[in-house]
Amino acid sequence: MNQAETPERAFRLGLPNRADALSTSFAASYAGIMAFMAVASEGSFTKAAERLGIGRPAVSRNVQKLEAQLSTRLFLRTTRTTQLTREGQRFFENCHQGVTHIVDAMNDMLELRQGPPRGLLRISATVGFGRKVVAPLLEAFVKAYPDIAIDLLLDDRPTDFASEQIDVAFRNGRIEDSSIIAKQLIPMQMALCAAQSYVARHGLPQSLDELGQHKCINFRFSSGRIFEWEFRVDGQERKYRPTARLTFNDADLVLHAVLSGRGIAQMAGYQICDHLAANELVTALGRHAPDDRGHYICYLNRQHLPTRIRVFVDFMTEKIRALNLNCLTGFNAESPDLSIHGAA
Repeated sequence: MNQAETPERAFRLGLPNRADALSTSFAASYAGIMAFMAVASEGSFTKAAERLGIGRPAVSRNVQKLEAQLSTRLFLRTTRTTQLTREGQRFFENCHQGVTHIVDAMNDMLELRQGPPRGLLRISATVGFGRKVVAPLLEAFVKAYPDIAIDLLLDDRPTDFASEQIDVAFRNGRIEDSSIIAKQLIPMQMALCAAQSYVARHGLPQSLDELGQHKCINFRFSSGRIFEWEFRVDGQERKYRPTARLTFNDADLVLHAVLSGRGIAQMAGYQICDHLAANELVTALGRHAPDDRGHYICYLNRQHLPTRIRVFVDFMTEKIRALNLNCLTGFNAESPDLSIHGAA
């Protein structure tokens, strides 16, 4: 190559150039290589066509194009036999390992989609729901699917599936991202609650106007935003941001403070069901309970889901729905006496 023949000029002219190996590799037709490998393995253009599921003329054309691209004869053809040339044998040996890796990679992807569930499953959940509901079910899941590894991330922030490489996320409330498949597991019920010891000392609010007279406990999201309590009044949603002496960024700490009789808080039903059943907590303002939202299991696409994701979604959906987490269903706007549930 003379000085004027730069790699770019060589590429435009179709000349081979070691400095431009990337363009050379792309110039070699993938279809031609696969046809060549099939003919070399089968020893026949006809058998290669049957193996590839295409016509014999197409196989012949692809091999001829490859030979033209390489400026090399790869086969010695007679009416009776098809044999590799020395150059063809060398090319076959060099290509064989790469093609084997490609086939193995494709089989691996098909096995992930269609074969036994295996591989790493990266899961995201809100802190409270993850601790209370998701984590306790993982032991049974791993026992049922021992070839699946679990990586559970607890975080109250919105899930970024791409940057965090999340396979499945558990989210609360309203899911507004249209790119996410969100399957509701159970309703998300909210209730204002207090410990029996708090009620004995301070009573319970009988209206929203009385909330300011009580010791409120706040929850702070990881974003720094304070959770606003929600109520339903005359068919309209009303939000209330309490003035609190205690604020926590962990739902379990809020629950612990309420159980200790240090104040009242609005909490999700799944957190307080057991404590209501044990008569450790009572609820207030049930007639103003907000509309149910939802606890969801989320993923990005319905199509081409690996089996590890499909079995996890099915497993968690069945197990969570079987739990007794809808303990606030008895609230009735027409029955004010239910607004203090479980009180002595």
